[in-house]
This record gives sequence, structure tokens and C-alpha cells, in this order.
Amino acid sequence: MIKAGIIGATGYAGNEIVRLLLGHKDVEVAWYGSRSYIDQKYADVYQNFFKLVDAKCMDDNMEALADEVDVIFTATPQGLCASLINEGILSKAKVIDLSADFRIKDVKKYEKWYGIEHKAPQFIDEAVYGLCEINREEIKKARLIANPGCYPTCSTLSIYPLIKEGLIDPSTIIIDAKSGTSGAGRGAKVANLFCEVNENIKAYGVATHRHTPEIEDQLGYACGKEVLINFTPHLIPMNRGILVTAYASLTKDVSYEEVKAVYDRYYENETFVRVLDKDVCPQTKCVEGSNYVDVNFKIDPRTHRVIMMGAMDNLVKGAAGQAVQNMNLMFNLKETAGLPEWLREKYRDSCIRIPMISEARSLNLSNSVAILTYEALRQQGFPGLLGVGSMGQD
Repeated sequence: MIKAGIIGATGYAGNEIVRLLLGHKDVEVAWYGSRSYIDQKYADVYQNFFKLVDAKCMDDNMEALADEVDVIFTATPQGLCASLINEGILSKAKVIDLSADFRIKDVKKYEKWYGIEHKAPQFIDEAVYGLCEINREEIKKARLIANPGCYPTCSTLSIYPLIKEGLIDPSTIIIDAKSGTSGAGRGAKVANLFCEVNENIKAYGVATHRHTPEIEDQLGYACGKEVLINFTPHLIPMNRGILVTAYASLTKDVSYEEVKAVYDRYYENETFVRVLDKDVCPQTKCVEGSNYVDVNFKIDPRTHRVIMMGAMDNLVKGAAGQAVQNMNLMFNLKETAGLPEWLREKYRDSCIRIPMISEARSLNLSNSVAILTYEALRQQGFPGLLGVGSMGQD
């Protein structure tokens, strides 16, 4: 059993990590860290965990935590993880940091965009950017993971196949993104009050949002050159979810089938990236509470541009779910463990398993219904049915 500790367990992302790990059969949460609620019962902070979590909140002593657990999640504001981490901690436990402290390799760029001094630059080169669909093999060997930001995750996965294949001009990329209010964290802010957000939508961080350099870096690694983008996020009146709409000029004439084949080639074996059917636009409600990213595209022959779209849950694939996915890879577990299993656990008493050989693709719905219907009838002795066919004869 893997023991996990969470620093920042009472924030929105930390709370999602708790929710996911409680359903993970290979993990035990041993430390609920929260400097704001030390010695208070975790279930008193989040009542939905009443009778599920009896533990009290603890402090953020990462050195003491490293002696007790195998993996540490830091779901905290920028700067905290870097101020706490050291070689002694990394020699004892793996660390998955959900802040931006180790996402940007250029220290000066990080300090410029985040306005703080980096306290642990010696670990930046070692840290692996935890976008599993792109850096899976490096993640498996890592001690320190920089869990990607929410906007960068959705933006990068929506754009990556086309920029990697050279089908779009990187200098023309414009990203329009929209997010629910949980993306701003749990701290009280006037701008996030119900009366301020309800029936309202607004742009924020225009040309200055701190996720801009992270997106630029990841797209730059994909195409092998520096990328500068226009990125504008918007706050919308819902709790959770991100919708990205990105625009770029095509480098050559391509058909729908050619572009679809590129997306399929990159993502056909990726459990958590779903390439939608033609003309189906991603929607936040279709990924809420899940670790999925739904992506699609539309070619505009009139402007010779392509519109790339993505939707995901900012607290799951954009934070906690991706962190658990990274942990699974780091400990050589099934990558999906603790993620889609929540549905199976919820309906454990009525769940039926159909054995399959490992090489086979999943059965479709009609085949599954036919198998289960046959088995139900078989166990009842086929009531009201003939044991043999008459072929129309008396």
C-alpha cells in the first residue's frame, strides 16, 4: 500500500486529490496537511467526507511528512513547494507539485511572470513536466513532478498534434479560454463572490496571465522553436470546467480526413483524451468530474485557418486527476487507477464484470447487452423459451 501525504488538502485541488485517492485501492492518505485548519477534523472542513475521513488536519512540515509517506502532493500557491523542498525530502519520497514552481525551466522567466524569487532553482532541471500523454516515459523515472496548469493542459492537448506535425504556423496561434470560478482557488476574493460572477462573463489577465509562458514553452518544445501566443482567459459563472478555443493559420491545404488522422494517431491509445466525431464541439458538462479531455477541430477554408477546441474539468485533469495519473506512472501502477473507477465503486453492489482476453478491444454496448441477457436467461433456465428450435415444423 502506497502512503500519500497532501499539503494543501483543504483547497479545491487538494480536496479533489482526497476524493480520488479514497477510491484508489493501492493508496492510503496518511497526512491531510492544511496550515489554515491545523488540528481540525478534515470532515468538519468538507462535510461530504463525514464518516469517510476521521483524520485531523496537520501542518505543512514536509520534512516530517517525507519520513511517513511514499509520495507528497503539494496543492499550494506558487512558492511554497520550492521553499520547502530539499534533497533529503526527495531521497525519501516522491513529490508531485501542483503549483507552477517547477513548470518553467527558465528561472528568470518564472520570476518575471510570478513576481517572486525562486527558492529551489537547483531542482528545476530535474523536475519533469507531468503531462502524461507527452512525457509518459520521463514521468515513470521522476522523483519530482511539475503538475501542469489547467489552461496549459487543455490548450496543449488541443493544439499539440497539429503543431507537432507542422500543420499550423506557430506565430499565428490565438487561444481564447473560459474557466469556472474554482480555478481561482478557495480563498475569499471579492471578484469571485456570487453577486459578482452570476450572470456575468469577463476577460481577465489579458496579455498578462501567468499561464502564458507555460503554454508557450510546451508548444515550443513540440515544434522546436520559440512560440509567442495571444492568450486570453475568461471567468464564467459556473463552478468548474475549462473550454479552450484556439486559432491558427494552416501551413498547407488539408482535408478534414487528413487532420482527423493526425489527431487519431496521437490520441487513439490515450485513455483520457477523446477525439470527438466530426462537427461535435467539446462541452464542459460532458467532462465534469472526470479526467477526460474532449478535443476536436474545424477547418475554415475561407480564412485558411483551423479552430482547435478542448474541454476538461479544471480540478481533475487540470489538477488533481492529472496528479494521480502522474503518481500511478511513478509507482508503476495502472495509469487509470483511481480515476474512472469511481463509477464502478459507486455502483459496486450492482456491477457486473465480463471477462475478456487482454488483446481484445472493449465490447460495444449491443454485444455487452446480448451477453448479459443470455446469462440472465441461462441462470433462470430460459423461462418461457423453447430449448430447441422447431424450424417451422409441428
